[in-house]
Amino acid sequence: MTERPQYGEFATPEEQRRLAGLPPVEEQPPAPAVAASPEPVAQSREPRRWDRIITIALLVYGVFNVFMTGMSYLDLPGVMNESMRILGIEGEFTNFDQARVWGTIAAIVLVAGWVITALISVRRLRASKLAWWVPLVGAVVTMLVASVCISIPMVGDPAFQAYLAGAGAS
Repeated sequence: MTERPQYGEFATPEEQRRLAGLPPVEEQPPAPAVAASPEPVAQSREPRRWDRIITIALLVYGVFNVFMTGMSYLDLPGVMNESMRILGIEGEFTNFDQARVWGTIAAIVLVAGWVITALISVRRLRASKLAWWVPLVGAVVTMLVASVCISIPMVGDPAFQAYLAGAGAS
């Protein structure tokens, strides 16, 4: 005994369409023409010359600033003594060990901050995005972190603590 064919097993595509209640292929209405959306034209943003000049100038200024400030942070005990003298604080800065450690950390923070800022700036310039603000924000953030680093040995110095205690008593 032969098995009966399953529904539509031996039917032609035309017979399958007819049995499914669909019109024959020739009688199908034409598919509605989809309005071809215009190809997104890659907007070639022309580089902003002024943005490039300002960004590069700020980064160059930043390199000199990082070098000069970083060198002074590596001699933080001397800088702290001079700062105390300028502020009129009696005594000498004596927290040398912390000053060397935190001065080195602050110098590294300056270099790392400039490198990150430069990388972000270059990426934005290559993407034709405004970049002049990146060196400014990078400088502010980096200097805030570096300022915290150099304030740690200053706050821990006995002469500075005595100055703060005397200022609070008056």
